[in-house]
Amino acid sequence: MPRHQGLTYRDSGVDIEAGNALVERIKPMAASTARPGASAGLGGFGAIFDPKAAGYSDPLFISTNDGVGTKLLVANAVGRHDTVGIDLVAMCVNDLIVQGAEPVFFLDYFASAKLSVDAAADVVSGIAAGCREAGCALAGGETAELPGLYAPGDYDLAGFAVGIVERDQLITGETIVAGDVLIGLASSGVHSNGYSLVRKIVEMVGLSYGDAAPFEPSRSLGDVLLTPTRIYVRSCLPAMQAGLIKGAAHITGGGLLENIPRVLPADLGAAINVANWQRPPVFSWLAQTGGVAEAEMLRTFNCGVGMVLVVAANQVEAVTTMLRTRGESVFVIGTVEPRRADAPVVRTL
Repeated sequence: MPRHQGLTYRDSGVDIEAGNALVERIKPMAASTARPGASAGLGGFGAIFDPKAAGYSDPLFISTNDGVGTKLLVANAVGRHDTVGIDLVAMCVNDLIVQGAEPVFFLDYFASAKLSVDAAADVVSGIAAGCREAGCALAGGETAELPGLYAPGDYDLAGFAVGIVERDQLITGETIVAGDVLIGLASSGVHSNGYSLVRKIVEMVGLSYGDAAPFEPSRSLGDVLLTPTRIYVRSCLPAMQAGLIKGAAHITGGGLLENIPRVLPADLGAAINVANWQRPPVFSWLAQTGGVAEAEMLRTFNCGVGMVLVVAANQVEAVTTMLRTRGESVFVIGTVEPRRADAPVVRTL
């Protein structure tokens, strides 16, 4: 048997030098996300966060992780990678704030068959932008080259975020009662859920992501679909920290029909009026073009509402004012009601 001499890790498909080059390129991006309690420096084996330096006295730590899903395939098809990092942060930090937690640091995982420093740097630039928007530090991450596991050119992302909430400000939904009001905050579009169905519809009608969007001809279809997930941290936290929010649901996979029940006590349901907000045109196009039934739309996509807040009826005006002042489009979409055995947990009107 012949013996090969001089094999290197690069010969197997893993380039350590490319990884080092990426770290050097993204160090300033991470540094731009520094905040009280975290320095956001890369290169160590672990990240440190000091809750006392961040001003917390009796903190609870809340953690979450998520990904971007097959939206990454749209980014690859378009050749644009600077927005999916924002999606990655958004999917995690929006899950933290529904319990009243302030996101304080974020870690990312980037895996590919062969590292493209340029594409990865674009992804991290989006992650840093998302962290700055959410007010959390990009404290570290992992970049993995996995030849044989991923197809050439493909990559995957995962994110991990930690938030802090003072014990007496934790949002649990326990105080929700019948008669409370559901406030919806507008989404920026499809966000990061349902893209397997989106891609199937696009393929079915024979469109390219470079084509003009049929519902918005001034933009390409790919550009519309890559609109980043909205981050609700800075707009929602003041009302949460003021004790005005009883419950909150981030509308991700499962849509409105399956995410709202997650924050309601077992004996309560909700009625939502789907005429109370205007859906972005992308959703009407998906429904009509794909022949997607209304119930399926509402349990697959956010349909224009990316976050739902539960508030007491006498606090609706105050909360709405706070949110609109911080740039949110706000809709009163429904009410909490006693759960009915003969009806779904979330009824549509």
